[in-house]
Amino acid sequence: MNEMITAAVTSTAAETTEKGALQAVDVSGMFSSFISYLDNSPSTVATYTRALRPFIRYVKENGITAPAREDVIRYRDALKERYKPATVQIYMTAVRLFFQWAEDNNLYSDVTRRVRVAKVDRQEHAKDYLTPVQVVDVLRTAQQEQDIKGLRDYAMLYLMLAAGLRCIEVSRANVEDLRPRGEHSVIYVQGKGHEDRRDYVRISPDAEKAVRAYLSARGAKSGEPLFTASGNRRSGTGRMSTRAISGTVKEIFQAAGYDSDRLTAHSTRHTAVTLALMNGERLEKVQEFARHKSMNTTLIYAHELERDKNDCSDVITAAIERAMKGRKTPQKRRA
Repeated sequence: MNEMITAAVTSTAAETTEKGALQAVDVSGMFSSFISYLDNSPSTVATYTRALRPFIRYVKENGITAPAREDVIRYRDALKERYKPATVQIYMTAVRLFFQWAEDNNLYSDVTRRVRVAKVDRQEHAKDYLTPVQVVDVLRTAQQEQDIKGLRDYAMLYLMLAAGLRCIEVSRANVEDLRPRGEHSVIYVQGKGHEDRRDYVRISPDAEKAVRAYLSARGAKSGEPLFTASGNRRSGTGRMSTRAISGTVKEIFQAAGYDSDRLTAHSTRHTAVTLALMNGERLEKVQEFARHKSMNTTLIYAHELERDKNDCSDVITAAIERAMKGRKTPQKRRA
């Protein structure tokens, strides 16, 4: 693979000189190598191609042979004049991933570092996600009660976190939707606007174990809702509403000490997608897992994750601390 990449790049492949200047590079060739490297589904390749071609065209039209950070900023500003912030964010995320790949393969420096992207106000991404430590906290909180309701809440929360399920998918799930498929277990889901259950998500053994324990304690039967509105067997088997699911998850978050307006039931899905990306899963796999119709949605998650890695605050703090150490403490004035 590295030989193929190197062959596509000109002999003046970008390196950083001792003075820090970037040498000329065949950006079009590097772009072709990046697309070949993806080796993904046609839709994924098409998404990257569509998002990156404007940048390749911009570089050519402006005679840029060694793209620098300033060029990326000017390109971003040009996008802002033509497109909405959400579209600018998608295009810039693709450019960022492209240069990260180039640097990882020693082809070109990542000139997109600390380049700010258009701010997007989207409800889908307006919620916080939980860190692995926080996930453990909320699961342990849900696990404290060992009655049927406690088993239900723990199983439901574990499933939402591990499978990235939407509230509507949890509400509509039935007992028989959890079943083996090949060597693994999956849960078939029926999302908003769908009449059947063709989509499915593979679930982990631990998540399945939690759900099975709850179903066994409840004495659940095929045809019944996966999660019922009441944990008590004698109180019926009514299906949990999305409102009840959201309220239950919120109560567990608060009990675990995470009481924030930005932490909701949807944060479990946000957490699942973000942790998958944080731990190195490829974008197309995460798209399939999350059942995003468009790779653009997954790219926005990737962009948000890149923002979280921004260390400008640490750099600023270090500069302030160095200045404080070099400055003598002023003497107190006499009264």
